[in-house]
Amino acid sequence: MKINDDIIIGIIGLGYVGLPLAILFAERYKTIGFDTNSLKVEQLNSCYDQMGEFSSEELANAFESGFICSNQAEVLQKCNVYIITVPTPVDNNKKPEFESLINACRIIAEYITIGNVVILESTVYPGVTEDICGSIFGAKELELNRDYYLGYSPERINPGDKEHSVRNIRKIVSGSNEEITKFIAALYGSVISAGVYVAPDIKTAEAAKVIENTQRDINIAFVNELSKIFSAKSIDTYEVLKAASTKWNFLNFKPGLVGGHCIGVDPYYLAEFAIQNKYYPEIILAGRNVNESMSQHIVNRLIKELICKSINVSYSKILIAGLTFKEGCRDIRNSKAVDLYHHLKEYNIQVDVYEPNAEPSDIIKTYNVTPIQSLEGLKYDAIIVAVAHEEFRNINWNLYLNPNSIIFDVKNILTNSYNNRITL
Repeated sequence: MKINDDIIIGIIGLGYVGLPLAILFAERYKTIGFDTNSLKVEQLNSCYDQMGEFSSEELANAFESGFICSNQAEVLQKCNVYIITVPTPVDNNKKPEFESLINACRIIAEYITIGNVVILESTVYPGVTEDICGSIFGAKELELNRDYYLGYSPERINPGDKEHSVRNIRKIVSGSNEEITKFIAALYGSVISAGVYVAPDIKTAEAAKVIENTQRDINIAFVNELSKIFSAKSIDTYEVLKAASTKWNFLNFKPGLVGGHCIGVDPYYLAEFAIQNKYYPEIILAGRNVNESMSQHIVNRLIKELICKSINVSYSKILIAGLTFKEGCRDIRNSKAVDLYHHLKEYNIQVDVYEPNAEPSDIIKTYNVTPIQSLEGLKYDAIIVAVAHEEFRNINWNLYLNPNSIIFDVKNILTNSYNNRITL
């Protein structure tokens, strides 16, 4: 294939990865977005992005450029390039869950024709693109590199980050043979100003993606463990990190809750790959265990502080400020702030949740937790500022604290004007 006006791109999955990619490609190519979520499609066609990544004007411009958005798979039948951007989560046993990926491939298999290209962007471990996707297309009696082609170009989306958009992040590309790798590199290179990096093969590209977030997870686990060690002796972890950062090669990661659909998930994919190849990944899983334990650690520290201040724990009232997995976005998937809620409820504590960035209906549907809509007139024995939303920096939390109450500044975003402020 060549880069020309005959290219019709089908994006399967219009979430935090697929929608920005579709909007970008639509600037130059005929692009069709498909998602099984009919409500999301209806909202997008009404120029409303529930994720908050695009304005109505930006969506309207995309539709004027010819972008099509649908929940009917038939719209994909004219495509000759398919890009899969569906979620790849883990199940309750922390094992990779490929249901959405398999379903996406089955949909494409209904319409794929000779010469088409299928590119996967979802996070997987090495071998998945060729083994899982390839086997589904192979069942249609299509031969790889003769009848169709595969590629892998891992997403590097950072939800809520307006500076590092898909256009401005260098893209790793790979293909099932040299010719198709050049085509994929040219395709992405034609819309991404940051350029592309050509990996030698698909497995290398898959491996590169899965280690990116695993590396961050392990580094955060290290500072989380430091925070546990130092807090036992009332040493301020952030002051320690500030001092250590004066050395030129110190990596300045911060402690905190590690959730979301990337850093909190990708290490399990790498661990699964290692175990399949008869290697037990000690550091990777140890890091995951440390980070998974942080919500319980925060609650334990808070309960201890309440007891030390002679506050009756069972009759206390606590606010959790922030429920998204990170600051500046609406994404509540795999939120570790929810774990705080459940740990606190084990003490029969009255717990309120305040999250101005996410839709209340999404929180209720996902976690069966009803958030409060306003702080006005409310008082708490403790407030946990769990997410570093910009608006939280400007709130005078003293207005909502009872005398002698505690504020747990998990992300260290507040000033020192709080008498009973603690941090990790």
